[in-house]
This record gives sequence, C-alpha cells and structure tokens, in this order.
Amino acid sequence: MLTLRNRIPSRSPRIANRIIPAVTMGKPRKSSSQAELPPGYKADPARGPMLRYQASLPRLPVPPLSSTLAKYLETARPHLTPAEYTRTESAVRAFGASPQAAELQRRLEARAATPDVANWLADWWNDAAYMGYRDPVVVYVSYFYVHVEDKKISDAPKRAATLIKAMLPFRDLVESEQLEPEKVRGAPLSMDSYKWLFHACRYPTIPSDTARKFDAKTHNHVVFVRNNRFFEVPLAHADGSELSAADLETHRSQIAEVIRLGGSHVGTPIGALTSENRDTWAHARQRLVEASPQNAAALERIESAMIVVALDDSKPVSREDLSWAAWVGNGRNRWYDKHQLIVFDNGRSAFLGEHSCMDGTPTLRLNEFALASLAAGRVDLGVPSPRSSLPPPSEIAFTTNDAIVRDVRAAEEHFDALVGAHDLHVLHYDAYGKEFIKQFKASPDAWAQLVKQLAFHKLKGRPAVTYESAQTRKFQQGRTEVIRSASNESKAWVDAMVDPDATDEHRAALFRRAIARHSQYGAWAADGQGVDRHLFGLKKMLKEGEPLPDIYADEAFSRTSHWELSTSQLSSKFLDGWGYGEVVSDGYGLSYSIGDDYIRWTITSLKLETEKLKRYLEEAAQETRQMMERASKTDAKARL
Repeated sequence: MLTLRNRIPSRSPRIANRIIPAVTMGKPRKSSSQAELPPGYKADPARGPMLRYQASLPRLPVPPLSSTLAKYLETARPHLTPAEYTRTESAVRAFGASPQAAELQRRLEARAATPDVANWLADWWNDAAYMGYRDPVVVYVSYFYVHVEDKKISDAPKRAATLIKAMLPFRDLVESEQLEPEKVRGAPLSMDSYKWLFHACRYPTIPSDTARKFDAKTHNHVVFVRNNRFFEVPLAHADGSELSAADLETHRSQIAEVIRLGGSHVGTPIGALTSENRDTWAHARQRLVEASPQNAAALERIESAMIVVALDDSKPVSREDLSWAAWVGNGRNRWYDKHQLIVFDNGRSAFLGEHSCMDGTPTLRLNEFALASLAAGRVDLGVPSPRSSLPPPSEIAFTTNDAIVRDVRAAEEHFDALVGAHDLHVLHYDAYGKEFIKQFKASPDAWAQLVKQLAFHKLKGRPAVTYESAQTRKFQQGRTEVIRSASNESKAWVDAMVDPDATDEHRAALFRRAIARHSQYGAWAADGQGVDRHLFGLKKMLKEGEPLPDIYADEAFSRTSHWELSTSQLSSKFLDGWGYGEVVSDGYGLSYSIGDDYIRWTITSLKLETEKLKRYLEEAAQETRQMMERASKTDAKARL
C-alpha cells in the first residue's frame, strides 16, 4: 500500500510543451484531416475527429537502459555528497552491467511490443498513482481551478446556470467525438481520456478503485448540492430541447425554496464520505447500499450526472479564501469522486478536478471553453420556458441508520483534522512575467523553476528534490513523466547567487546553462525518455522471488524520488488561481502560473513554514531579475 510518504506523485495538469488549448466557443474549426500531419498519422474513418488518430499515435518507447542510468546518476548528483555519489555510482554501474538488468529490460521491451498493450506503462501507472492509492482524494489527489471573476454576474444562480449552459456545447463535442484533437508541432495528442470528462465517477473498491462512464443520453442531468442535500435537475425537456439558463436559474431558486421551507434544513452530509480513506469509504458505501435499495438508486443518480454543481453558502473574496474553498470546501457540500463546478453565494466560481482517470489538460480545455464563451457573449442561453412546464428539481434522499451516521461523523472528523493540519498560501508576484523573461531569450518555465530552487535553498540550504510534470500524450494512452528540475547546473547557479563574491556576469552565465539544461530535461520527459517511469517499469518486471537490484535499495534512490517540491505549471487568462496538495508529508505542493506580467504560486504543505517559503519565492524572483538586469547592462557596456 502506498502511503503519503512514499506516494508516487500524480500531479499533471500541465505539460512541458505548454500547450494552450484552442478555445473555439462552439465555432466550426478546420478539420485536422485537411491539415498537414507528420508522417505516420492516419485517420480512422470510423471515428470522429477527436479520436480519428488514436490508433496511429506512436507507442510509449522503452528508453535504452544505459541512457536512463546515465540520466539518473546526473540528476541524483546534486543531492548527494561526494562519498554518497561514489556509492550510488557503483550500484548503478553494477546494475547496468548485470544480467538481471538486461533481462528486466528485455521483459519490458517485450511488454511494450505486445500487440494488445497500447502503452506498457498505462495500467501500472493508473493503479499505482491513482486507483490503488488509498489516502483521501481530497487534498492528496484532487486539484482546483479558481475562475476569473465575471464582474457582470454577482448573482450565484445566474452564474451557475450560465456556466452549465456554456459547458453543454463542449460536452456535445466530446460525446459525439467532434472535438478536434490537441496538437504539438502538428502532431495530434492522445484524446482517449476525454471520455471521463462528463457522466463519469470514481468508485471506492478494495484493493484498487474503479471508474464508470455513463451514457449521456440516458443520464442527461446535473446534480446540485446545497446545504449537504442533493437535487437532480434535467438538462432537457421531455421533447429533447435543452433547458435555458433561465430555466436552470428557476431550478436553483426552487432548491433554495425547498431548503427554506424546511427551516434551512442541513442534510446528513453523505458527501463527506467521499473525503475518506478509500478503504474506509468502500466499507461505508457498502453499508449505505445495504441499508436501503433507495440508497443504491440515489448514488447512481449522483454518479451518473454530467457534473456535480456545488452551491456553497460562503462568499470568499481573497485568493487564499477562494483557493481554500475550491480545494476542500467544508468537506460536506461536495462529492469528491466526480468533477465539480463550484459556485459561491457572491457569484464567484471554481472547478475541482477528479484526477484519477485524466490529467488536467482536458479539464483546463473545458473550463477555458466555457469561460471564454461567456466572456465573448457567445453562449446560447436559450428561451425561458413557462414556469408551469418545468418539473420541480428532484431531491435525492438517502435512508440512514446509526451505522451510516457514525460513518459520516467519523468522515467529518477526519476531514477537519486533515484540512486543519494544512497551510495554503498564494503569492501573486506582479513585478514581472513572461514578457519580461522573454527579453532575455529564456524559457519562462525554466526561469520559474530556477527561482524555486533558489527559494528552497534560502529555506533549507540545499537543492530541492523537485518533480515537474511533463505530459506524454504524444503517445497512445500517454499521461505523464517527471522533469527532475534540480540539476548540477541549477545547483551551481544557486551557489553563485548566495556567494557574495560571485559576479553577476558569472551568475548570468550559470543561469543560462541551467535554463538550457532544464529545457533539455523537459524535452526528454515529453519524448518518453525520462528517468522515473522507466525505472518504475523495470522494477515492475521483477518476478516473485527475484532479488531487488541494489540500485533500488540504495538510499539515494528513495531520497532523489522523495518529491519535496511537487510542481506543475498551468497558465490561463481565464483562471485566477489553481493548486493541489503536497505529495510527501515533509514537502510542498507548488503549482504556478506565468502570465504576461506576473508569476503566481499556490503553496500547500502540512504547516512547514509555508509562509516563509512564500517570502523566499518573492525574494528569489526579485534577485533573479536584478541579477539578469545588472549582467545585461554590464554586457551592453562591454560591447560599446
């Protein structure tokens, strides 16, 4: 069983190539079959545009063993003393020369060549990083987006209704496979995970969770949750015509009236059970189903919905308050096993992503599509129906007993304790952004990663073991690989930054080398030539009774994959924040966005001097700018 301390990080809402998904707002786009594609990609005429190239995508490669071992040694070195590195080098070289390593590599290559295995990593990784992971999904797996405020809408019912209407065209494109695939340099990316965007749910099962996709036509509804009570609302009339935004607003008002007439009754928060340890939730769900046939039907109505819309009674304003409310809420008015649209009583909104079946690019594209459509005034809000023709929202009621109530109360206690142990801070650094960084012909992402290394050195006096997610969706069923952001070059630059005798010219030269090295690491990861997934795959090829190779028993292996900084970039003008939790108990979740004139970090941890790290990030960002500006001026003078 994976624990918090040894959990494999699964944060991957952004890719190394920094794709910005195209936002079409429902307009027809030029078919990718009409565009030039790299050699080897063939359209399947039996599939819609979204999946037409799936079968011709390349398979995830198995890197050469010698290449992976060389990269592993290089990325381990910044974290080891000379004596430690000597021991690790000996273990790695002995493994590389061993018959066992050759056999494990042969087995992995054979698995990758198996005709019915589209991706040698996919099943293993989905289980190890997501479905087999037993700690609560909220905090440890879920990720959130805070929407940019729509100053034209401060009314919560209208905000909820218009967001739903803005998502429906995107749902139709996905369900009909008419959505155009994302591309990198003209090559289409894997789109198979998009099917989990709507009408899907994760299920708690032992020893590993499962997921189910429901038919959109026969489950054409959303579920609102307010005061912990669930209400089913259809998205279409009996004749198949869509409800208008005004109709959805009416339903929202009817829900409020039902609650008001009940004395603002707060329901037993069955949703809190989804915040539990997965094994605990699995047992509680079984007790819930066994208590009454009505409960099984109630669960399916929630689980089959297009999306859950959480109507919170809070009114968060600051970035921290909005982030907290989006990330965890109060632990009751939620259903964490599904994607959730969250609307607060002041009209602000957010999105909480269920991470197990997909990474963040599909949910980002969905949110950008909806928000861009609304901002451009291009959402068909429909014509209001006569109120008399609207059936009232249907409350989804649960039958409870003493055992179920005990389960719920325990879940509430566990949630409150878990969330109460955490910190969340947001640094919106607006002294510069990517436009300034590009003046130096530097990668904005690599720049931000180096700022993090300098900030962590200020906090701990050493390099940070850092995970940056890179997307591997250029391959069939691709998900993520690790960019090991701490390098020998980044360490040399940080050492020069804290050396009072170093010149800015020397620092700038080291900085550019570190930028180049990070970009190389990112390219390797995106091409399936990283370190961590390959070493994971080799270990999975061990048969029962075979000895564990020394490379895995070496202390350096666990140290250099203990991700103190779990980092990922997502940048969108439609989002005002995003984030996720740490992946090791002594580490930090460190999501970031790079805008034209800002860099924004969301920092989470188990109260490990989070605010101090925030301060050091600000210092590091400023010192990096000043260093590059001074070096640039000196260089300009030298050329005169």
